[in-house]
Amino acid sequence: MGPLADLGLRNRPVGRGGPDRRAMRKRGVLRALGEGLDEARAWADENTARRLRRVNAVSATAFVLGGSLFAIGAALAQGDVGGPLLPASVFLVGGVFFSTGGYTALLQAINGPRQRPGGGFEAEPWRWWALEWGRLEWLSALVLFVGTLVFAINLIDSFIANLTPAQEDRLIWSPDMIGCALFLVSGHLAMVEISGTWLPCWRPSDLGWWIVATNQFGSLLFAVAAVASFVHRDGDLLAAGIANWGTLTGALCFAIAGVMQEFERPPPASAQA
Repeated sequence: MGPLADLGLRNRPVGRGGPDRRAMRKRGVLRALGEGLDEARAWADENTARRLRRVNAVSATAFVLGGSLFAIGAALAQGDVGGPLLPASVFLVGGVFFSTGGYTALLQAINGPRQRPGGGFEAEPWRWWALEWGRLEWLSALVLFVGTLVFAINLIDSFIANLTPAQEDRLIWSPDMIGCALFLVSGHLAMVEISGTWLPCWRPSDLGWWIVATNQFGSLLFAVAAVASFVHRDGDLLAAGIANWGTLTGALCFAIAGVMQEFERPPPASAQA
């Protein structure tokens, strides 16, 4: 899309809360924090919007599948179905989808349209990787993606047989705790992006807020499950039931947020005012 002056919008500044950067990369619109789509200053061009829809669909579907598989794996573990191998296998496949969702979320942060100093609202040429430490949305997505990779260490190590309790805590429990911490940090940064401050906000009318809040609650449940998975010297978990149910409910949160994310996409051209 060309300069905002072409739309007669150059002199309409974004509000005091600053631009809604999540809306830029998710919906392809330029608006202030807390504003609705009908108050958008500019829209991404149709080619960019189409690309955003595709990337969002991949990310959302990956989290729906990853969350669902994690929930199934936790249910199998709680019911002692298939021994330890079957739940571990289901978790591993779910982890692949979680990492896919995390990477595509990073692609959204890298390739979303941006407000330009000269007054434009455009996306840069497509990139598969970039380092943008000064952008909060990129940092949140990066921390999430790294968290999924750390979880992968935990998932792969769970296939190693005949581990001592100390080895289980070092190879399985420790990466689990680190991954949970990274998920919580990523979720907090995502909430900061929405609120415009370091404190959480309450915006029930904003779909993006519900997605971030649901994911953060899921991350908290994952963290509870991870703590409960600590292995005592006698080989017993600290609280196996809490570990399984925390994983199951946390995974369902991510699956539900993934379903909601399917609808957080650029609207059709006919809906643009």
